[in-house]
Amino acid sequence: MARPRRIVLVRHGESTGNIDDSVYEREPDHALALTERGRRQAEETGKRLRELFGPEPVSVYVSPYRRTHETLRAFQLDPDLIRVREEPRLREQDWGNWQDRDDVRLQKTYRDAYGHFFFRFPQGESGADVYDRVGGFLESLFRSFEAPDHPPNVLLVTHGLAMRLFCMRWFHWTVAEFESLSNPGNAEMRMLLLGDDGKYTLDRPFERWREPVPDWATG
Repeated sequence: MARPRRIVLVRHGESTGNIDDSVYEREPDHALALTERGRRQAEETGKRLRELFGPEPVSVYVSPYRRTHETLRAFQLDPDLIRVREEPRLREQDWGNWQDRDDVRLQKTYRDAYGHFFFRFPQGESGADVYDRVGGFLESLFRSFEAPDHPPNVLLVTHGLAMRLFCMRWFHWTVAEFESLSNPGNAEMRMLLLGDDGKYTLDRPFERWREPVPDWATG
Protein backbone atom coordinates (compact mmCIF):
# COMPACT_ATOMS: atom_id res chain seq x y z
CA MET A 1 0.00 0.00 0.00
CA ALA A 2 1.49 3.33 -1.10
CA ARG A 3 0.30 5.58 1.70
CA PRO A 4 0.97 9.28 1.13
CA ARG A 5 3.48 11.10 3.30
CA ARG A 6 1.16 14.09 3.59
CA ILE A 7 -2.58 14.59 3.63
CA VAL A 8 -3.27 18.33 3.50
CA LEU A 9 -6.68 19.79 4.31
CA VAL A 10 -7.48 23.38 3.34
CA ARG A 11 -10.59 25.42 4.01
CA HIS A 12 -11.77 27.68 1.18
CA GLY A 13 -10.89 31.36 1.22
CA GLU A 14 -13.30 33.99 2.47
CA SER A 15 -16.59 33.88 0.55
CA THR A 16 -19.37 36.40 0.13
CA GLY A 17 -21.39 34.42 2.67
CA ASN A 18 -18.67 34.83 5.30
CA ILE A 19 -19.08 38.61 5.29
CA ASP A 20 -22.81 38.99 4.55
CA ASP A 21 -25.18 36.27 5.69
CA SER A 22 -28.09 37.92 3.86
CA VAL A 23 -26.60 36.63 0.59
CA TYR A 24 -28.03 33.19 1.39
CA GLU A 25 -31.49 34.63 0.75
CA ARG A 26 -30.53 35.49 -2.84
CA GLU A 27 -27.98 32.84 -3.87
CA PRO A 28 -27.62 29.11 -3.22
CA ASP A 29 -24.85 28.21 -0.81
CA HIS A 30 -23.03 26.14 -3.43
CA ALA A 31 -22.89 29.14 -5.81
CA LEU A 32 -21.23 31.65 -3.47
CA ALA A 33 -17.96 33.09 -4.77
CA LEU A 34 -14.76 34.13 -3.07
CA THR A 35 -14.29 37.76 -2.12
CA GLU A 36 -11.18 39.64 -3.24
CA ARG A 37 -9.76 39.04 0.21
CA GLY A 38 -10.62 35.35 -0.12
CA ARG A 39 -8.68 35.13 -3.38
CA ARG A 40 -5.66 36.77 -1.78
CA GLN A 41 -5.89 34.34 1.14
CA ALA A 42 -5.97 31.40 -1.27
CA GLU A 43 -3.04 32.76 -3.26
CA GLU A 44 -0.94 33.03 -0.10
CA THR A 45 -1.84 29.48 0.87
CA GLY A 46 -0.99 28.39 -2.67
CA LYS A 47 2.54 29.73 -2.25
CA ARG A 48 3.02 27.56 0.84
CA LEU A 49 1.56 24.53 -0.91
CA ARG A 50 3.85 24.90 -3.92
CA GLU A 51 6.84 25.10 -1.60
CA LEU A 52 5.60 22.12 0.38
CA PHE A 53 4.92 19.82 -2.58
CA GLY A 54 7.84 20.93 -4.73
CA PRO A 55 8.13 18.73 -7.84
CA GLU A 56 6.10 15.88 -6.31
CA PRO A 57 2.72 14.79 -7.70
CA VAL A 58 -0.45 15.51 -5.75
CA SER A 59 -3.83 13.79 -5.66
CA VAL A 60 -6.41 16.56 -5.23
CA TYR A 61 -10.02 16.23 -4.06
CA VAL A 62 -12.20 19.34 -4.14
CA SER A 63 -15.70 20.05 -2.86
CA PRO A 64 -18.14 20.83 -5.71
CA TYR A 65 -18.88 24.31 -4.37
CA ARG A 66 -17.85 27.38 -6.35
CA ARG A 67 -15.76 28.83 -3.51
CA THR A 68 -13.67 25.67 -3.16
CA HIS A 69 -13.04 25.44 -6.92
CA GLU A 70 -12.02 29.12 -6.96
CA THR A 71 -9.73 28.47 -4.00
CA LEU A 72 -8.06 25.57 -5.79
CA ARG A 73 -7.53 27.65 -8.94
CA ALA A 74 -5.96 30.42 -6.85
CA PHE A 75 -3.37 27.95 -5.53
CA GLN A 76 -1.83 27.93 -9.03
CA LEU A 77 -0.53 24.38 -8.65
CA ASP A 78 1.36 22.91 -11.61
CA PRO A 79 -1.30 21.17 -13.75
CA ASP A 80 1.25 18.55 -14.79
CA LEU A 81 1.70 17.50 -11.16
CA ILE A 82 -1.89 17.31 -9.95
CA ARG A 83 -4.77 14.92 -10.49
CA VAL A 84 -8.02 16.69 -9.57
CA ARG A 85 -11.26 14.95 -8.65
CA GLU A 86 -14.45 16.72 -7.61
CA GLU A 87 -15.74 15.00 -4.47
CA PRO A 88 -19.35 15.78 -3.44
CA ARG A 89 -18.89 14.08 -0.06
CA LEU A 90 -16.56 16.94 0.93
CA ARG A 91 -19.26 19.59 0.46
CA GLU A 92 -20.46 22.01 3.14
CA GLN A 93 -23.05 20.99 5.69
CA ASP A 94 -26.49 21.36 4.11
CA TRP A 95 -28.57 23.96 5.97
CA GLY A 96 -31.57 23.66 3.67
CA ASN A 97 -32.18 25.37 0.35
CA TRP A 98 -33.08 29.06 0.23
CA GLN A 99 -32.23 30.36 3.68
CA ASP A 100 -34.02 33.03 5.69
CA ARG A 101 -31.39 34.95 7.63
CA ASP A 102 -33.42 35.38 10.81
CA ASP A 103 -34.52 31.75 10.77
CA VAL A 104 -30.93 30.53 10.33
CA ARG A 105 -29.82 32.65 13.26
CA LEU A 106 -32.60 31.10 15.35
CA GLN A 107 -31.61 27.60 14.21
CA LYS A 108 -27.99 28.30 15.12
CA THR A 109 -29.15 29.25 18.62
CA TYR A 110 -30.99 25.92 18.83
CA ARG A 111 -27.88 24.14 17.52
CA ASP A 112 -25.67 25.75 20.16
CA ALA A 113 -28.02 24.51 22.87
CA TYR A 114 -28.62 21.08 21.35
CA GLY A 115 -25.07 20.34 20.19
CA HIS A 116 -23.36 20.95 16.85
CA PHE A 117 -22.84 17.27 16.13
CA PHE A 118 -26.39 16.05 16.62
CA PHE A 119 -28.56 19.05 15.70
CA ARG A 120 -30.13 18.69 12.25
CA PHE A 121 -31.15 21.82 10.38
CA PRO A 122 -34.72 21.63 9.02
CA GLN A 123 -34.50 20.24 5.46
CA GLY A 124 -30.73 20.01 6.01
CA GLU A 125 -28.06 17.94 7.75
CA SER A 126 -26.67 17.41 11.20
CA GLY A 127 -22.97 17.22 11.94
CA ALA A 128 -23.50 13.47 12.33
CA ASP A 129 -24.84 13.29 8.76
CA VAL A 130 -21.72 15.05 7.46
CA TYR A 131 -19.57 12.72 9.58
CA ASP A 132 -21.16 9.72 7.84
CA ARG A 133 -20.50 10.99 4.30
CA VAL A 134 -16.97 12.14 5.17
CA GLY A 135 -16.42 8.67 6.60
CA GLY A 136 -17.57 7.15 3.32
CA PHE A 137 -15.09 9.32 1.46
CA LEU A 138 -12.34 8.24 3.85
CA GLU A 139 -13.00 4.59 3.02
CA SER A 140 -12.68 5.42 -0.70
CA LEU A 141 -9.47 7.31 0.02
CA PHE A 142 -7.99 4.32 1.82
CA ARG A 143 -8.78 2.10 -1.16
CA SER A 144 -6.97 4.55 -3.44
CA PHE A 145 -3.80 4.01 -1.39
CA GLU A 146 -3.67 0.44 -2.73
CA ALA A 147 -2.42 1.75 -6.07
CA PRO A 148 1.38 1.22 -6.12
CA ASP A 149 1.90 4.55 -7.89
CA HIS A 150 -0.29 6.63 -5.55
CA PRO A 151 1.16 10.15 -5.19
CA PRO A 152 3.03 10.98 -1.97
CA ASN A 153 0.70 13.94 -1.38
CA VAL A 154 -3.07 14.25 -0.99
CA LEU A 155 -4.81 17.64 -0.94
CA LEU A 156 -8.42 18.15 0.16
CA VAL A 157 -9.97 21.55 -0.60
CA THR A 158 -13.10 21.66 1.49
CA HIS A 159 -14.93 23.41 4.34
CA GLY A 160 -14.21 24.02 8.01
CA LEU A 161 -16.71 21.55 9.46
CA ALA A 162 -15.67 18.83 7.01
CA MET A 163 -12.03 19.34 8.02
CA ARG A 164 -12.84 18.83 11.69
CA LEU A 165 -15.03 15.81 10.98
CA PHE A 166 -12.39 14.24 8.70
CA CYS A 167 -9.88 14.46 11.55
CA MET A 168 -12.48 13.26 14.05
CA ARG A 169 -13.03 10.12 11.99
CA TRP A 170 -9.34 9.59 11.24
CA PHE A 171 -8.09 10.02 14.81
CA HIS A 172 -11.18 8.53 16.51
CA TRP A 173 -12.02 11.67 18.46
CA THR A 174 -15.11 11.61 20.64
CA VAL A 175 -18.15 13.79 20.03
CA ALA A 176 -17.18 15.83 23.09
CA GLU A 177 -13.72 16.44 21.64
CA PHE A 178 -15.23 17.51 18.32
CA GLU A 179 -17.66 19.88 20.05
CA SER A 180 -14.78 21.60 21.85
CA LEU A 181 -12.98 22.61 18.64
CA SER A 182 -13.37 25.68 16.43
CA ASN A 183 -13.34 25.70 12.65
CA PRO A 184 -10.07 26.79 11.02
CA GLY A 185 -9.95 30.24 9.46
CA ASN A 186 -10.44 30.85 5.76
CA ALA A 187 -7.67 29.30 3.63
CA GLU A 188 -6.11 27.72 6.73
CA MET A 189 -4.33 24.38 6.39
CA ARG A 190 -3.94 21.30 8.55
CA MET A 191 -1.65 18.40 7.64
CA LEU A 192 -1.66 14.73 8.53
CA LEU A 193 1.98 13.63 8.45
CA LEU A 194 3.12 10.02 8.15
CA GLY A 195 5.71 9.14 10.80
CA ASP A 196 8.41 6.48 10.86
CA ASP A 197 6.11 4.37 13.04
CA GLY A 198 3.56 4.20 10.20
CA LYS A 199 1.07 6.44 12.04
CA TYR A 200 -0.24 9.85 11.05
CA THR A 201 -0.11 12.89 13.32
CA LEU A 202 -1.74 16.30 12.94
CA ASP A 203 0.80 19.06 12.35
CA ARG A 204 -1.04 21.47 14.66
CA PRO A 205 -4.27 21.27 16.63
CA PHE A 206 -7.52 23.04 15.93
CA GLU A 207 -8.20 25.92 18.27
CA ARG A 208 -10.24 24.88 21.29
CA TRP A 209 -12.95 27.12 22.68
CA ARG A 210 -13.67 24.94 25.71
CA GLU A 211 -12.56 21.72 27.38
CA PRO A 212 -14.35 18.58 26.12
CA VAL A 213 -17.43 17.84 28.22
CA PRO A 214 -19.53 14.74 27.39
CA ASP A 215 -23.29 15.41 27.46
CA TRP A 216 -23.74 12.64 30.02
CA ALA A 217 -21.12 14.13 32.39
CA THR A 218 -23.51 16.39 34.30
CA GLY A 219 -24.22 17.07 37.94
